[in-house]
Amino acid sequence: MKRTTRIIHSGRSDEGDGLVNPAIKRASTVLAPSTAELYHPTGTRRHYGRGGIAPNAELRSAIAALYEADACALTPSGLASVILAIRTALKGAGEALITDSAYGPVRRFCDEELPRLGVTPVYYDPRIGADIASLITSKTSLILLESPGSLTFEVQDVPAIAAAARAAGVPTVIDDTWTAGVLMNPLEMGVDYAAQALTKYVGGHSDFLMGSVTARGDAAKAVLEREKLYGLHVSPDDAFLALRGLRTLPLRLERAEAASLEIARRLEAHPKVSRVLHPALPSHPDHALYTRDFTGAAGCFAFVLDGISPKAGEAVIDRLKLFGIGFSWGGYESLALSCDPQIKRTDVPWKAEGALLRLSIGLEDIDDLWADLEQALAGA
Repeated sequence: MKRTTRIIHSGRSDEGDGLVNPAIKRASTVLAPSTAELYHPTGTRRHYGRGGIAPNAELRSAIAALYEADACALTPSGLASVILAIRTALKGAGEALITDSAYGPVRRFCDEELPRLGVTPVYYDPRIGADIASLITSKTSLILLESPGSLTFEVQDVPAIAAAARAAGVPTVIDDTWTAGVLMNPLEMGVDYAAQALTKYVGGHSDFLMGSVTARGDAAKAVLEREKLYGLHVSPDDAFLALRGLRTLPLRLERAEAASLEIARRLEAHPKVSRVLHPALPSHPDHALYTRDFTGAAGCFAFVLDGISPKAGEAVIDRLKLFGIGFSWGGYESLALSCDPQIKRTDVPWKAEGALLRLSIGLEDIDDLWADLEQALAGA
């Protein structure tokens, strides 16, 4: 069954009532018919509301089907999903190899929390590929990937890194938010844990926060146990919204790809733009990897203003009228962001000819968005 068909038909209610969407069920206490059943519930019966009843169960099933995974854990944010995956994958003290392009809040967790656990974060070049084997030692307890990077859009050689990690017995975690689990399947490429911010493309309407972690085999069992241990929970109302957003995800991604590529091509031809960082463009340095591993592109990308300072770049953002100014992406509305204040590098310094701006292309008319960008750039 093709992935788009699975998205429509997985995670459907099976209560014999004919409803195509599961009913929202809210509960903390779940009464049991006996003490024996309370402490040793049979079948799929739950004994407490934490972890969700419905439609949480249907959402778990649908996201697991999306990745062809054995299990899906749900978290209250995308950041929490990456942290849950990291904490599950870590087996003890040592070192964690972290891509230098990692999402800022994840990087902060690695810098501040990992040392408290006896783990030293070691940042590596996102484009290292199979050469990551040279960094793996007996102390390496984890490798974290993010492809592409959410600010500078380096595409990682995920199969090569996963193969090197597996050969050394090192678990791998990837932040897979950009692909939404549709444009690439990192579990098929050998990654152990795939985390995603369902907040973004799965939700699609910028009205809730949620994350997921999918895995197979022993890793799947481990992440469910860790989720339970941490008492993680998402509301049934938000799970319903995520499940509803999932049904139209392929169509919205197709629109986002087409619109973002058109805007990206126009920006490439603009005299005030020196570079466009969109993996689907042939000019992107990692385009060959993108073509090999991805089935399409998301609507989030960045570009560099030629000779224009970060401060002047912020003024360009402020002049936009249709683009909102915000940190997220994947919603129906287009967003713009000045990236320079967020960039932090350890292994590979970020070097650019000018300000770095990021766009998330929504569902507005392309020509209206372009006109807004043109008038903002005209004053740069």
